Amino acid sequence: MRCVIARYPFDLTKDGVLASMKGVRPELVTGASVTIGRRRYPVKQVGRVITRQDPRDFTVGEVVRAMTRLGFTCHDGPEGAPVAAGVGDPALVHATSALFGGAGPVAV
Repeated sequence: MRCVIARYPFDLTKDGVLASMKGVRPELVTGASVTIGRRRYPVKQVGRVITRQDPRDFTVGEVVRAMTRLGFTCHDGPEGAPVAAGVGDPALVHATSALFGGAGPVAV
């Protein structure tokens, strides 16, 4: 299937992508990802491997569109990603308070 990524045409096949990604260790998924085989890869890593281009040269959307057309499952973000607690988060203040014997926020 002909796909345009970073203004360059690529003739990609599902088997070709599977072969290209075979033996490639997935990087940490922090954003959009694609499931290839039994592994989940960051979209930018897949794009870098299959196009041999710098990830700054193409967008996540271009690679997601190509992978979806080839029949791979794409994901918006990492599953079960923890939400970072903010400084003013009541849960964080309570946890800090309990940790220091109920004294409330501690000035350091």
